[in-house]
Amino acid sequence: MFSRSSLRTSLLIISVLFAVAVVGGIAVTTYVIVSDGVQSLALDSAQRVSASTAAIVRDAINSAQLAATARGLTGNERASVALQTVRNELPSLLARPGAGEAQYALYQANGGEIWAGSPLARWPDQSGARIEASRGGQTITSIARQGNFLSGLLSKAQLVVRVAHVPVSLPDGSTGVLDVTYYPTSEERVIDAIRAPMTALAFSAMLIMVMLMQTSMNWVLNLVTNLQKAADSIEAGQLDARLPEHGSNEISALAHSINRLIERLQRRSDAQARFVADASHELATPVAGIRGYTGILRGWGAQDPKVLEEAIDAIDRESGRMARLTGDLLNILHADEGLVLKTEKFDVNVVVRDRLAATASRWIDKDLDFVGPEEEEPLLMSGDPNRVEDVLSILLDNAAKYTPANGRVVASTRRRRDMIEIELSDTGQGIPTDELPLIFDRFFRSEASRAAGEAGFGLGLSICKNIVDSMGGTIEVASEVGKGTTFTVRVPRGRV
Repeated sequence: MFSRSSLRTSLLIISVLFAVAVVGGIAVTTYVIVSDGVQSLALDSAQRVSASTAAIVRDAINSAQLAATARGLTGNERASVALQTVRNELPSLLARPGAGEAQYALYQANGGEIWAGSPLARWPDQSGARIEASRGGQTITSIARQGNFLSGLLSKAQLVVRVAHVPVSLPDGSTGVLDVTYYPTSEERVIDAIRAPMTALAFSAMLIMVMLMQTSMNWVLNLVTNLQKAADSIEAGQLDARLPEHGSNEISALAHSINRLIERLQRRSDAQARFVADASHELATPVAGIRGYTGILRGWGAQDPKVLEEAIDAIDRESGRMARLTGDLLNILHADEGLVLKTEKFDVNVVVRDRLAATASRWIDKDLDFVGPEEEEPLLMSGDPNRVEDVLSILLDNAAKYTPANGRVVASTRRRRDMIEIELSDTGQGIPTDELPLIFDRFFRSEASRAAGEAGFGLGLSICKNIVDSMGGTIEVASEVGKGTTFTVRVPRGRV
């Protein structure tokens, strides 16, 4: 037997792990998208700053050259003075709004440093990007510091730091390189700013998800508890337990189905109890009669021909009742074990007419009018004629039993595609509408038949339906109280 507490604990752990996986996956995905977008913005900013800075530096160099030329300087002296002027002016020229996150350094073609705004602008040229930029005359970008892609998720964000190596013409005619190092501090602050609310939102979402899952699981577990109680009640023989049915969901549908099963078991139990009582009464009466007449015969009745004949008739009659009861019980046993059907070709109309004649002879004292199919073309089918006879015997016997004297019993047959349809109608007392769904249950007898004292054990129609089901057919009933009942049997025609 399972422990409900351990099951609840296991489900809680599973729900927590599921919530962490789902919400964590969403949080990481969101961070990746945001981080990738911010990184793209940082790259755009770096390119924009490097382009504008390069233009400023080139203008400064050109202005310094013109100023040196205006002073009448030439050659190396002009280049030296112009370069010095550039060194002096770059700090103020580059200290403009929007450029605070970038650091600048100017290098000669051979890699020698001309000027650096701060130590943060100095990077060793391990990849040779400066030399490549000076020789090729195109801007080359290198990585100064690798970023930690998931750093902003749990700690301070650290994005990639890029260095743009921009070629510029120096006063001496050589090609120098301007290093523009862009530090994405503002972009990192954006990521750091969303970390706390995103973490709080993730924990809140996980908590809500766990609570919702636990609520749903508790609902299911409560149903399991109710199922266990219902099973314990059934095991104890108490069939009055019912599961709560609320709403129109799968759980309620399951509860509804189980309640119907319990009700069916209760009806079966009540019917079996009634059957035991009826069978005991039915068996006690013929046994008492047989024993009584046996005593008479042993004492003196055997010497009196009239008493002897009366005793033999009574014993035969009462033993016949016992034989019918035991026969019904054996039929139930065979039905539970599974019917064995044989297959042969036969005429359905012949079987129907034979059964009508046999039933008419048994109920001749009621003067019923039995009507059957006319002797026209045969209605052939391939199946078990004995089982068809059993079905017809049960239905015709019921029709005759519950039809008043001078009533009418009609049997008709027809072929519908690959099915044989047999319809039996009577002008009997009919079956109440609320009892129609129950008439094929074992041991069920209507209140009307019980009140009228009709003999029987409520087994015939159950046996009949089992035979029809085994043949792959269907049986339907329509009835109106006071007007009669119609049974319609459809069975496969088979290959004929």
